[in-house]
Amino acid sequence: WGFEMNFTAKDVADLRAKTGCGMMDCKKALTEAEGDVEKATEILREKGLAASVKKASRIAAEGVAYAMVSECGKVGVVIEVNAETDFVAKNAQFIDFVKTCAETVIYENPADVEALLAAKAHGSDMTVDAMLKDKILTIGENIKIRRFVRYEGDCVAYVHGGGRIGVLVRFETENVPAEVLNECGKDVAMQIAALNPAYLDKSTVPAEALDKEKEILMAQIQNDPKNSKKPQNIIEKMVTGRIGKFYENNCLLQQAFVKNGDLSVEQYIAEEAKKAGGTMKATDFVRFEKGEGLEKRNDDFASEVANMVK
Repeated sequence: WGFEMNFTAKDVADLRAKTGCGMMDCKKALTEAEGDVEKATEILREKGLAASVKKASRIAAEGVAYAMVSECGKVGVVIEVNAETDFVAKNAQFIDFVKTCAETVIYENPADVEALLAAKAHGSDMTVDAMLKDKILTIGENIKIRRFVRYEGDCVAYVHGGGRIGVLVRFETENVPAEVLNECGKDVAMQIAALNPAYLDKSTVPAEALDKEKEILMAQIQNDPKNSKKPQNIIEKMVTGRIGKFYENNCLLQQAFVKNGDLSVEQYIAEEAKKAGGTMKATDFVRFEKGEGLEKRNDDFASEVANMVK
């Protein structure tokens, strides 16, 4: 690979895995981007080579992503707890511990993972931290509470694939019966699990993300021999059209509803609420995929837990 380059063969392979582009194209893009992976990804997209940039997050660590709603339905939580092996992730003791953590988040409302560890575990005299250490000793594996999100309001929770993905959606409803909320909410949560939208609604896309997308689309059109000679105002119209497509792909409420492609998710929610004689709209969602961005068997993770046990 030579000594002048500020990237390695592994960086090329990673970029290839992320973008699906050829080895040489990835190498050229990294050379041009001086080793910056994000920039190289953009270069490949601008050249129209990266048809679909795969999710960069490496799904590695085991454990579960779990979501639940309180009995009253007015508080919801989604939480990720990691373990070393898939085998432990299916262990009944481990699953019970995850559920206890979720219940503790619901009833104690801790500010962060540290506060959760210090809190008294729901239905127990032990703190969550003491319970965690106990589980590490009895199960014999490193276990770590990674993250959680708690919502107050009309919530619907969904767990996909035995804890591979946990989704929590919050709605604002008026005169909508609980069963309609739950049925419609579950459909929406399943859509989030399957399609992983980046944003709730087109109005929530940050300005810089939109500017970056416009820049990429503009470069794609100008790099295309069929379009490059077109006048600027036509190119701008083409960009606007493609931004609409960007919203449909990336924003939950603008996505086509999986069970009925003639409706957007937003229209589906509104129709279900109208049939029930009320109103309803999705206001927030969280999707946790277990191990997102974590390396498997990270040694720091092992020593971190070992220090906790000491």
